[in-house]
Amino acid sequence: MKKIIQNWISAILFVTVVGGAAFTIATPQTSFAACNDRLLTFPAWFSGLTDGNCDIKDPAAVGGLGTFIWTIILNIIETMLQLVGYISVGFVIAGGFKYMTSAGTPDGMARAKKTILNAIIGLAISMFSVAIVNVVSGAIR
Repeated sequence: MKKIIQNWISAILFVTVVGGAAFTIATPQTSFAACNDRLLTFPAWFSGLTDGNCDIKDPAAVGGLGTFIWTIILNIIETMLQLVGYISVGFVIAGGFKYMTSAGTPDGMARAKKTILNAIIGLAISMFSVAIVNVVSGAIR
């Protein structure tokens, strides 16, 4: 019974954190100095689709409905890839903590090194993926 309660608490906490983060990122940030500013390096979903008054342009003014939709999709993909990068950094920190607290045991140190290595690989893939998305996004605009 205790395990079921822990699982439910973990699930509720996860949904609250992820849902709150998604809501924060998805909400138009009109308090920024400019509409295309970023929040923690995350682009707004409407980045590149606004005029000077922070109003979203008509799809025809952007280059058609296809360009409009692809711009939104690329902004969302970039946000998700940057989130993967932040999570990878968290795993590097967690691996370092495991390494420090392994008390010199070879098995614990090996698991910590593997965690750090996998997190660095994930971080590199995430960074290259964000670069590719930015290149494609620049080609569309």
